[in-house]
Amino acid sequence: MTDFRLNEVELNVRNSYLTSLGRIAVLGLVILVCSAYTGLLDIKRLIEGGPALAGLAFEMMPPDFSNFRKWLAPILDTLCMSVAGTFLAFILSLPIGLLAASNVAPNRAIYTVARSLLNFLRSIPELIMGIIFVAAVGFGALPGVLALGLHSIGMVGKFFAEAVEHCDPKPVEAIRATGSSSAQVVLYGILPQVLPQIIDTIIYRWEYNFRASTVMGMVGAGGIGFELMASLRIMQYQEVSAILLVILVMVTLVDGLGSWIRRKMV
Repeated sequence: MTDFRLNEVELNVRNSYLTSLGRIAVLGLVILVCSAYTGLLDIKRLIEGGPALAGLAFEMMPPDFSNFRKWLAPILDTLCMSVAGTFLAFILSLPIGLLAASNVAPNRAIYTVARSLLNFLRSIPELIMGIIFVAAVGFGALPGVLALGLHSIGMVGKFFAEAVEHCDPKPVEAIRATGSSSAQVVLYGILPQVLPQIIDTIIYRWEYNFRASTVMGMVGAGGIGFELMASLRIMQYQEVSAILLVILVMVTLVDGLGSWIRRKMV
């Protein structure tokens, strides 16, 4: 009987190993097919593109910072765009995220609508939203703020809803047992539990939005990205390299500031 059980265990382990091996093989095949389809395995084409890339890098040196003063306002626009967009996402994500949490939503219909809205906002890239809002409200930082904010709602709201769904139900039930209103249950039973995750998500999203806001300028939404596209159009590659270095420094500073805030608040 003992030998039979040992053989059964060995068989289960072997089957599990073969199953895992099969999944890895399928995943490897998918990666290989996608790489070949997109040209990643076209070594000849990659090698032929090397000299052109090297030539472009040569033309970008040395970086030209002669217009740095002119870039200060767009840099400020980019920073403000990321802050305002993240704030907009935070304000709107709280109610939508609560309605998208199965343990808080009043009924299934509202839960489904809220979840669908988050999925919809998350599925549209902020660059596409930027193009739409530029057409709607004109050039400048405003369309960038709206695009970053609405796209961020999809992600921040999803994280918020999942954090609410996984919070400890005991404090919530204790507060509800005292006859507290739904708003009081959320305020005193749910928010204190999920606040650290919310802060962490918001800070991370701000860091992401700053990087994304540099791209928004390429579709006319203002910021340093607009200056980058202007230099690219007139083939001022030395200015392009200078702007890229400025963006690199700003992103590094924002990431460092975000990490510092996270350590202090979370």
